[in-house]
Amino acid sequence: MTSSSNFSTAQISEFLLICFPNYQSWQHWLSLPLCLLFLLAMGANATLLITIRLEASLHEPMYYLLSLLSLLDMVLCLTVIPKVLAIFWFDLRPISFSACFLQMFIMNSFLTMESCTFMVMAYDRYVAICHPLRYSSIITSEFVVRAAVFVIARNVLFSLPVPILSARLRYCAGNIIKNCICTNMSVSKLSCDDITFNQLYQFVAGWTLLGSDLILIVLSYSFILKVVLRIKAEGAVAKALSTCGSHFILILFFSTVLLVLVITNLARERIPLDVPILLNILHHLIPPALNPIVYGVRTKEIKQGIQNLLRRV
Repeated sequence: MTSSSNFSTAQISEFLLICFPNYQSWQHWLSLPLCLLFLLAMGANATLLITIRLEASLHEPMYYLLSLLSLLDMVLCLTVIPKVLAIFWFDLRPISFSACFLQMFIMNSFLTMESCTFMVMAYDRYVAICHPLRYSSIITSEFVVRAAVFVIARNVLFSLPVPILSARLRYCAGNIIKNCICTNMSVSKLSCDDITFNQLYQFVAGWTLLGSDLILIVLSYSFILKVVLRIKAEGAVAKALSTCGSHFILILFFSTVLLVLVITNLARERIPLDVPILLNILHHLIPPALNPIVYGVRTKEIKQGIQNLLRRV
């Protein structure tokens, strides 16, 4: 007897991605800004990684965590944007069955990896401000390695069932995905099987991971704010807050874009389908483009390192 996964593979060998089903004319004028943002994201993150690698003064745990964030950003960009641009420019809508679920896995796991990295960075700032004398003994290179292993292992473990559950469904309702990317909801709705458990797992796993990270981030900054408000030395408050400023801006932007995306998906009956599709693309592109720029502009050490790098070129 043929298994359900074999049956689904036999029925459909590829999907067709239809970007902006109601406004396909958007593709022409959207392609240029998306391409520029993609090049900006890749160039800025690559510059940041090279700067941290070459500048000995940046060989510290905080900058290693920033390097991890840049790597995650680059992988997310490379997973989503090249395929979107290929659809816009060359009408390359087909995506293989396996490539679709690989893209789904990377998007789900790396999104939660970013959230987890922000949580670890918040803990780093908490120790730096609330326990400065113990910082060098707590936040070490070994801590960064363990944190990176935790970030990867936790999110791969919880995200892997999402594409596996979707890949095991029987697809008999056509192969046209009304989206630019292979999101779980866009793909699974093509199945003729019951997808209740599939949707429930993604909802519970996603909000458990993102929610726990957000709670720990809020707790970290609550303790930081409590300590900062007790500082009486002149200028000490501004200096303490400036060390968290870049990180807080990135977390706020990441959370805001994600919240808007969630709200538009929940209200999709009142909002044109093309709006959440566009927001989903931008969520995989704008934060990766802004993250290294915000740190580069606001962090004196990184700015100096980039200037030194440019002098060497």
